[in-house]
Amino acid sequence: MFKARFWSAVVLVLVIGTVLILGGPWLYLFTLAISAIAYFEMTKAMKVRGEMKKPCLIEWFGLFGIIGYYLIIYFANTETFVMLTITLTIVSILFVYVFTFPKYEAKQIMAAVFSFIYAPIMLSYLYMTRCLENGFYIVWLIFISSWICDTCAYLVGMTIGKHKLAPILSPKKSIEGAVGGVIGSAVVGLLYAFVLIRAGASNENMLWVFPVISAVGAMISQVGDLAASAIKRNFNIKDYGKLIPGHGGIMDRFDSVIFTSPMIYYMAVLLLK
Repeated sequence: MFKARFWSAVVLVLVIGTVLILGGPWLYLFTLAISAIAYFEMTKAMKVRGEMKKPCLIEWFGLFGIIGYYLIIYFANTETFVMLTITLTIVSILFVYVFTFPKYEAKQIMAAVFSFIYAPIMLSYLYMTRCLENGFYIVWLIFISSWICDTCAYLVGMTIGKHKLAPILSPKKSIEGAVGGVIGSAVVGLLYAFVLIRAGASNENMLWVFPVISAVGAMISQVGDLAASAIKRNFNIKDYGKLIPGHGGIMDRFDSVIFTSPMIYYMAVLLLK
């Protein structure tokens, strides 16, 4: 298990590193792909399709909405068109609900709408962050705030963790680990800013902006991790999928990234004007 987990993590890091460097259509298609996969993992976990093994009609309408949304943010990224696409997707799902009644229950419809917003919409900020001015440098903060935080929290928790962060939801997580994850992310963010300044790619403001963004993002990322775990607990599943050996599905590996992506985007817009 450890070997499979290690090598799949290496491959995943290489793939993500490559698409982040390339940006443009490569990152766009990658983000669209993982968003669609995460959407179906979520709808399956939340039993939108009931006892069916294949996706149902409302899931397909959600997928069409995801594709439409991503087309809009790529070709015409304006607030009006973005909100129109989101609204039309929700309306189309309700359209199916009404005209196939009583085939689907209200809880299935709410789960489908939630799944559409939760992963695909929030993950889209990964691509949009890369599109910002200096986005090539900023986008890495998403992973510093999530995966670096996760690693630091694990190491600190294993070493000195004594007080449970969420005893029922995630007994292995500790308050000490959570604090260690935030501090670790902030330190890495600071070192990252220092390297950029030395390379002439940034200014000295980054010495406080990057650590702040990384620390806040790290706090949010842990909420994202716990939220995904809570959903799994509610529906009695171990993993969302089996796509990534040793890790589970896209939702299992990107649960914290889903939360940090929009946070990093908006903090960058506000603090790096």
